[in-house]
Amino acid sequence: MATLDSRKRTELRDGDFAYVDSRGRRRLPIHDESHVRNALARFSQVVFEDESARSRARTRLLKAAKRYGIVPIGFMEGQLRATGPGSLPTGTVTFLATDIVDSTGLLQKLGDGYARVLNDVRRHIRTAVRRTGGREVDARADEFFAVFKAPRDAVAAAIGLQRALATHAWPAGAAVMVRVGVHTGRPTLTDAGYVGLAVHAVNRICNTADGGRILMSAATLSALGEDPMEATFQPLGPRALRGVREPMTLYEVLGSAPAKTA
Repeated sequence: MATLDSRKRTELRDGDFAYVDSRGRRRLPIHDESHVRNALARFSQVVFEDESARSRARTRLLKAAKRYGIVPIGFMEGQLRATGPGSLPTGTVTFLATDIVDSTGLLQKLGDGYARVLNDVRRHIRTAVRRTGGREVDARADEFFAVFKAPRDAVAAAIGLQRALATHAWPAGAAVMVRVGVHTGRPTLTDAGYVGLAVHAVNRICNTADGGRILMSAATLSALGEDPMEATFQPLGPRALRGVREPMTLYEVLGSAPAKTA
């Protein structure tokens, strides 16, 4: 992140900061991507005048994150809802991200019945995550995010949830397909949640997958080492992911039940 000296700071507008207090003091610059990431990591360290000021700053920061394609998983809810971020693993961890394919189309087809489908999907995912020792981080709309200390457990959870979803009897002949991304990295865990490139990357990997499939990064494959698994990993080569500077080498995890591509 480029240093923001006094001259550059003076040139910024008030709108380039997430928080401007009643005395005009400006905190948490958000004028570029690197400063937005820094603001997410430092948000919990700022002393706000009141809860209303904190809420306004949080809203401005989240809008800035969206503008730069940053995914601040757990920043507002999820991991802060239950036991707090202090109980989540730190250091090198493996993330698992899921997304329901064409959720809008399913909602239009099923109407009120979509709520039951969403509940069933989340139930299968949560069961697979808990069985392998993972931790739920966030669940919002049709997306789900979990973290694992061991990469093997994350891959096993991905395979387990795809098997369960493939054999579930969905209503009205609906084709409910979920894509899964798995990635290993060293994110920063703050009071506001996980932040860092690893969070962003796993969501991009997930979005690259077709329905019913699991994509995994080379970083996770490397972290697995010689750990034997009942799965094979088909190389897909380097892929350019939006918002990730360098192409990432991806693998398809072949261990789940066959599923149609959506």
